[in-house]
Amino acid sequence: MQWWVVWLVEFFWIAGVAIWVATDRRAPASTLAWIVILAFLPLVGLPVYLLVGPRRLRRQRLRYQGLSESVSAALGSVERHPDIPPDVARQVRLAARLDEAPLASATSLSHYRSGAAAFAAIERDIAAARHHVHLEFYIWSDDTTGRRIRDLLTERARAGIEVRVLVDSVGAGVNSAFFGALIAAGGHYARFNPPRLGLRLRLLNFRSHRKIVVVDGEVGYLGGMNVCDEQTSGVKGEPPWRDSQLRMEGEAVRWLQRSFLENWQFSTPSPLAIEPEYFPGQPRGDHWLQIVRGGPDRAVFPIHEFFFTAIAGADERIWISSPYLVPDEATLLALRSAAHRGVDVRLLVPVRGDSRLVAAAVRSYYDEWMACGARVYEYQPAMLHAKTMVVDRELAVIGSANVDNRSFRLNFEIVAAIYGEEAADYLAEEFEEDLEESREVLPRDLASRSRLRVLGEVGARLFSALL
Repeated sequence: MQWWVVWLVEFFWIAGVAIWVATDRRAPASTLAWIVILAFLPLVGLPVYLLVGPRRLRRQRLRYQGLSESVSAALGSVERHPDIPPDVARQVRLAARLDEAPLASATSLSHYRSGAAAFAAIERDIAAARHHVHLEFYIWSDDTTGRRIRDLLTERARAGIEVRVLVDSVGAGVNSAFFGALIAAGGHYARFNPPRLGLRLRLLNFRSHRKIVVVDGEVGYLGGMNVCDEQTSGVKGEPPWRDSQLRMEGEAVRWLQRSFLENWQFSTPSPLAIEPEYFPGQPRGDHWLQIVRGGPDRAVFPIHEFFFTAIAGADERIWISSPYLVPDEATLLALRSAAHRGVDVRLLVPVRGDSRLVAAAVRSYYDEWMACGARVYEYQPAMLHAKTMVVDRELAVIGSANVDNRSFRLNFEIVAAIYGEEAADYLAEEFEEDLEESREVLPRDLASRSRLRVLGEVGARLFSALL
């Protein structure tokens, strides 16, 4: 083959790759990196890009849109709070416009720090269900906790309660055989976005990382806890993970229900009729919050913008707890700028994470955070899995989203943004209790690192967009 033919083929390949990747409209640095990889390492780059590349998930639009319209009609109008403080009004407007998440009230809020307490409450609510129980989890394990919750759901299904279980097809370690008795009893089980090769490639990146429970449309849970023993009794003699789960009652539950029903519809072939019992009328409560969702099927990234705006607008404190604290450039700049202007920035991460690569990437940011005045703490007793944020004295955030690119852009996540001094101070008190069991990272700790360890952390950081 003549040289000019080779160059011509290479030219059209690079041009095609550039157009293909550029149309996803991602960050210039990410776009250029993928173009280079695909252009010069096509045999390696193409399969990797198809599996984990930064592309959006295109849902089955017609029936999803139909369900969204049905859900919106069932949701109706929600009363707006008349006295929103100016300091948080921008957050309320942002979330409402990005995710169609109006401000809603709750008659009751309860926060659980341990899996044992959280699952005890969840099981009580499931046992008391009158009409339906909806659950969506990223991980559901075939262990003591997973089997206990499954068996309780099977009992409720036999009693005539509608039971639906939605698990992520990659994160969950169970299948339809595990839920066989539940299905036989009249319950329903589905997997979210199963990956499969072929013309309709379902990508490994686009996972549902949400943890949702809805009972009778009146009680709801969200947070970071999965259905597994690590959250409760621990494994191999280790203590259980430190996590956060929020229980709520009132009209705010309907927005958890919306999230579940939309993902259920996407994951099942048959359309689901929206029954009035899914969205019962609820009295106005004294707690005000928004349920903010994010996902790669959106033209915008609501959770990312919500976090960025909250951090950029902070005046007094930003306290973040996250096991995967690997910020993108925008979030990193917002945190650094806040610390430089005197905001009390404290970041809590686990001393031992569940991924060495992620842990190394997290540590690669220590120098930058500490150089601008932020304080970094490593939680010592066990794996820290809680995903929380406190901003000033007006905002507390609890949910499934980490501060990383995967949660902001690649996975389906959900958080509760709770407004008011009571919620912010309560979550801040728990944060301070966690600091008592943590060790602050000091400059001398960074100076004592070996060159090999620093090199490993820098190398891990190169993969931060995929972690």
